[in-house]
Amino acid sequence: MIKSMTGFGRCEIAEEERRITVEMKAVNHRYLDIAIKMPKKLNFFESAIRNLLKNYIQRGKVDVYITYEDCTENQAALKYNEDMAAEYVKYIQKMADTFSLPWELDAAGLSKYPEVLTMEARTIDEQELWKMLEQAVTGAVEQFVDARLREGQQLREDLLGKLEVMFGYVEQIEARSPEIVSEYRQKLTDKVNELLTDAQADENRILTEVTIFADKICTDEETVRLRSHISGAKDTLTEGGAVGRKLDFIAQEMNREANTILSKSNDLTVSDIAINLKTDIEKVREQIQNIE
Repeated sequence: MIKSMTGFGRCEIAEEERRITVEMKAVNHRYLDIAIKMPKKLNFFESAIRNLLKNYIQRGKVDVYITYEDCTENQAALKYNEDMAAEYVKYIQKMADTFSLPWELDAAGLSKYPEVLTMEARTIDEQELWKMLEQAVTGAVEQFVDARLREGQQLREDLLGKLEVMFGYVEQIEARSPEIVSEYRQKLTDKVNELLTDAQADENRILTEVTIFADKICTDEETVRLRSHISGAKDTLTEGGAVGRKLDFIAQEMNREANTILSKSNDLTVSDIAINLKTDIEKVREQIQNIE
């Protein structure tokens, strides 16, 4: 199946006191361009996130927004340093004995001494955090890909319809070409007979002129190539996958053949058909820009 390059995906994972939300959207782009906006605390995982996304996405300008809420960040752990407290008591008592000084020390007073009681932020388990983040990113990108596939299916049906119409235009041009030559021959014969009045027209000379004219306006090669390109585009759409670039190339080739037909034509009917053909090719090219 083919995929559109536009899409949206969102996933939220909440575990105990943590919550991660991932949102992503994309627009058309010639290559893959991923922009990630997330808290600095998660910057360590940027490379892993990009590698994960590349497993699902080949083209498009993708914007990824990650929010992280951690209710434990403001819950610092209190640490009691018993060895440090013992050192304070030991030296304070020694000072009192040495200088014959009275002293009183209670637990509350001792706790205020430096390094006896300290506040330490809780450490983050990076492996556990990545597991949660990976789950959120995977959920968002899978939803994102599903949206691309749904839109891609609509694009595929629309393009197949346009290609079928283009086949019809090619058939009309092929059917009209012999008629143009026949009409030219009749017109040339009538003109020569009019000029020569009673004299007999030189059939060989007329045949030569008609042959030169037919060769000049002949579009057989162009219509054959157009048929091949249209069939190739239909086959490519059926095969699916990341075919946007291939289809864009085919559309360029179709447009080139249509231009050649239009430049060779001196017939109003063929010119009108070629213009309609070029119009539909341009519509196809615009649609192809949306395909991954």
